[in-house]
Amino acid sequence: MISNPDDIRPSPEAMLKLAQAEESATSRGKLKIFLGYAAGVGKTYAMLEAARQRKLDGRDVVVAYVESHGRQETDALLDGLEQLPKAMISYMGVQLPELDIDATLERAPQIALVDELAHTNVSGSRHEKRWQDVEELLDAGIDVYTTVNVQHFESLNDIVTQVTGIKVKETVPDRLLDEAFDIKLVDIPPDELMQRLREGKIYIPEQATKAMEKFFRPGNLMALRELSMRRAAARVDEEVRAYMEASAIEGPWPVAERLLVCVSGSPYSEKLIRTTRRLSDEMKAPWHTVYIETPGGGKYLQENRQRVWRDLRLAETLGAQTATMTATSVADALIEYANKHHVTKIVVGKPSKPRWRELLATPLVDRIIRLSGEIDVYVVSLGAPEPTSTQRALPATKKYIQWSDLLRSFALVAAATAVSELLYQFFSPTNLVMIYLLAVVLAATRLGQRPAMMTAFFGVLAFDFFFVPPRFSFAVSDSEYLLSFAALFVVGIVIGKLVSQSRERAEVIREREMQTASLYYLSRDLSAASDVQSVLNAMIKNIESSLEANLAILLPEGERMEIKASTTSINLDLKELAVADWAYRNRQPAGKGTDTLISAEYLYVPMSTGENVLGVLGIGFADQAAYTSPDIRKLLNAFVTQAALAVERVMLVAQAEQTKIHQARSNLERALLNSISHDLRTPLVTISMALDNMWESGSKLTEAARTKLISAARGEAQRLNRFVGNLLDMTRLEAGAVKLKKIPCEVQELIGCSLAALEQRIGDRVITVDAPSDLPLVMMDLSLMIQMMVNLIENAHKYSPVDKPIEIKARCAMEFLCLQVSDYGQGVPQSELNKIFDKFYRIPVPEGAGGTGLGLAICKGIVEAHDGEIVATMHEGGGLRISVILPVGKESSFNEEY
Repeated sequence: MISNPDDIRPSPEAMLKLAQAEESATSRGKLKIFLGYAAGVGKTYAMLEAARQRKLDGRDVVVAYVESHGRQETDALLDGLEQLPKAMISYMGVQLPELDIDATLERAPQIALVDELAHTNVSGSRHEKRWQDVEELLDAGIDVYTTVNVQHFESLNDIVTQVTGIKVKETVPDRLLDEAFDIKLVDIPPDELMQRLREGKIYIPEQATKAMEKFFRPGNLMALRELSMRRAAARVDEEVRAYMEASAIEGPWPVAERLLVCVSGSPYSEKLIRTTRRLSDEMKAPWHTVYIETPGGGKYLQENRQRVWRDLRLAETLGAQTATMTATSVADALIEYANKHHVTKIVVGKPSKPRWRELLATPLVDRIIRLSGEIDVYVVSLGAPEPTSTQRALPATKKYIQWSDLLRSFALVAAATAVSELLYQFFSPTNLVMIYLLAVVLAATRLGQRPAMMTAFFGVLAFDFFFVPPRFSFAVSDSEYLLSFAALFVVGIVIGKLVSQSRERAEVIREREMQTASLYYLSRDLSAASDVQSVLNAMIKNIESSLEANLAILLPEGERMEIKASTTSINLDLKELAVADWAYRNRQPAGKGTDTLISAEYLYVPMSTGENVLGVLGIGFADQAAYTSPDIRKLLNAFVTQAALAVERVMLVAQAEQTKIHQARSNLERALLNSISHDLRTPLVTISMALDNMWESGSKLTEAARTKLISAARGEAQRLNRFVGNLLDMTRLEAGAVKLKKIPCEVQELIGCSLAALEQRIGDRVITVDAPSDLPLVMMDLSLMIQMMVNLIENAHKYSPVDKPIEIKARCAMEFLCLQVSDYGQGVPQSELNKIFDKFYRIPVPEGAGGTGLGLAICKGIVEAHDGEIVATMHEGGGLRISVILPVGKESSFNEEY
């Protein structure tokens, strides 16, 4: 018992489910289904009434597609509602109306009315089914009101067939009913519906008579009505349970059930899938569908790959989680999968094989029941399946015995008999059995299991007829030969089966190895790609060779999809580009082999990573069966996913580089602003104050005070001029606008001019110069080099005590001149030496020492413009030493170390 009601809180799972539902509702349109059990119950009428009410509430409502079938009461409700024109599509020379999905998307109403959800669109439409049109409208954020009868839902298809005797061909996935925001059950009694049919309110008299004879029979209508009510009640029960979970209302919670069904591509698989779906609805439980490939079934898979693929797609459509496995035993693999996924119930079909075959092998159902343990096993009666149009179109499976196998077996037995005849006079008949056993092994390794079995059978007969006394008859004089016959036959069958299984396993392993190798080579090439185009080229090369297909990769360019890479033999027209654009915008595969825009020549798969869609891969297979092969589609999806991740990676790297550049630019701008705020504002304030004092005091100022103010203003003006000059010089250097005017110059002249320019600023500061008189002339731009030396000397003056000297030294070695400026200040930390030449970089300065942080950066630019190098080091006596190394152009020599 809970003592405090306030402690009752929803579980984290319930809150997460509620949050996900709310997030989905904000981005996707809401679907409202008006559900009935037969034509004429009033679904369209109820939908139009609800739409008119929503319009009175101020909602934007349009009629995208509604078929009134000439009913006056329905036409009356359409008056006053905006109706979009229908798209007229030509089919066999006749113009047929369909939903104009582009016009609806362009109009973008709040609510769109779309009648007949299960309708099959005319060939040439964007989608094969109208429910796919509705999903595209929902993805665009448009709410949709639609109508549908209960018999059109996929999971109820076989039940409706059993009840009515009529197979409904137009079906919709059950997930639409599960995802619907609201379901309105439209119901009238069957007697009233029959009366409406007689009065001609549903069909014209001729059609009404036919309908009453076939579909509109009281028993059928009552059964369909019960199905619709049950389905609506199940939805209500689900909503109540969701509310109880979200509100943390205590109740009798059922045990979490999980169902599992195994398919094999047989005609019975569809019924098993639909039965499991119905059970999952009743139990409110998730369900799984698996296909298990066994070594003996590899050839069966090749011949029935379309059936298996169709069954798995049907299960996915009905909401199952599907998987494909390879194992030696179906029962063991099924139980292993069930235990791994916490399955509580397994659905299997009732055996339909003759009882005598159970003596040879234990039925699969019995093996599953024996291994199931705590798992419940539901055995479903299968009955006689009705072949679908898809099944009729598939090639027939291989007959159990073929004439080619029979002839090859005869040839091997004949060869073994001929060899045995040659050896008969040298060996006893018992030893000749080995010759026939060798023929069986050859048949198993070269021809397959069935030829090996026939070779063993014919080998026993031939050995008995030709070599067992009495010869040339099937009579056996010695009963011991019967054991030889049995051993030859059994060993032959076992060897044939084992060899055949080994071959099929080797084939499966070879295919897996090829797929793994393909993924490895693609991953290797993608990891080496440094830009988007390299990634696309790697995709083209690897996918083309692995899947033997033509392909094109399209990336968005503005509002259109542009081909960025493709094979030479592919050509996409405007129609194909439109299909690719739809796949990109809707994040779903489209084109050949899908249910969307199936008239396209190629298959288009979006390249997506999580929430991002980067482009579209268009592919055309040489083998048409590859479009429906689950193995090929899985491999293709793996290729596309890896490629999308690689494209995203190089894009993120490019974005990171741009971000780094923007960050550096931001830091530079911040430093520039900080420098300007101090080094530009301070001189201006000083000059402004000096001028204000002179203006206000006028003649009252003494000559000494006037001179002092003018001197201060002049000094700050020179400082401001140097600051602006440094900024301009730095801009010119970075822009490459500096044009050197090199002339032969003396090093002594360079040093002397630099000291002369600094005479007033450094005052009586002691500067020692060590420059031999025999230094060669150096090609340089003298004005720029003087500016460089001025900046170095001024930097040393600023950051060292005035009672300490500044040393200037010049030496020449080989073809290089080395100029050094050293001070005895506090120096620079070793970790900061590489940064002092960066723009706006300043170490903590002594009191009163200012600067922009551009002086040394300008020095570096000038030196590098002269093809030289500038280096900062700490010298022995403390302080900073800056060395400038310039090419001389001719050989000199010196021996002094520095």
